[in-house]
Amino acid sequence: MSSINPIKRLSAGAQLRQAAQQHAPLLMPGVINGYCARMAERAGFDSLYLSGGGVAAAMGLPDLAVTTLQDVIIDAERITAASELPLLVDADTGFGTWLNIARTVKSLTRSGAAGIHLEDQAQAKRCGHRPNKTLVTAEEMTDRVRAAVDARPDDSFVIMARTDALASESHTQALERACAYAEAGADMIFVEAANTLDDYRAFKETCQKPILANITEFGHTPLFTAQELADAGVNIMLFPLSAFRSMNKAALDTYRVIRREGSQQAVLDGMQTREELYDYLNYHACEQKMDSLFGEK
Repeated sequence: MSSINPIKRLSAGAQLRQAAQQHAPLLMPGVINGYCARMAERAGFDSLYLSGGGVAAAMGLPDLAVTTLQDVIIDAERITAASELPLLVDADTGFGTWLNIARTVKSLTRSGAAGIHLEDQAQAKRCGHRPNKTLVTAEEMTDRVRAAVDARPDDSFVIMARTDALASESHTQALERACAYAEAGADMIFVEAANTLDDYRAFKETCQKPILANITEFGHTPLFTAQELADAGVNIMLFPLSAFRSMNKAALDTYRVIRREGSQQAVLDGMQTREELYDYLNYHACEQKMDSLFGEK
């Protein structure tokens, strides 16, 4: 008697690795909640990102190590529940000692995330494009990477190492750090606050790992195009808060118009309609399902 074997779906981490291999580079948008994840997926992206700075900002807090692992888990779970795209999560410094890092990895694996990145800033961290960043030693950061690698229950779960060393150390020291993190087990390297395309080329050639370029607005890194980064060997092009900044500006303009004019008429053309909202939420299909289950018999 024959049996039909169910199709085994790739893990989230394997999906992220595959997407990074298939695109040059993989365009990775930041999403701040589950609804944004649905919109990004419908727009045609193949992966998603949750920014630690975005988690803090959405709570009305500065990105100064004031959020907790639980804050990040809550947002990650909401995003992975809304979209099946692989999600890379900003895990900052890992939220403490190696035991905390292990807990971070296991918790975010359970949340459905595809991977995390850890950075080499000290615990009192700040945005990667702000001055006066303080780094831990390369040895301490390699311990963070090893703790994360050892803790992952799924070998496909991506451990990415971010270095902020370009802002405060020599180019050579930054390269040495990144290569040490790769040797410690990091699957990919996040080069923060790079200034030139040659920076990315050097990290790719020296570390021999997939490279992420953070193309955030109003920071130290020029807004390179996807083609420029592809030519430099970059594997992932990150837009961590682009949509969030646009949403914030639109919301502020709307608040000001309503406060000034006592009506929202002037900004209606810039709003998503009710039907568009329902479409992204699959509202009508869900409503019909509820009616069939709980409606009158």
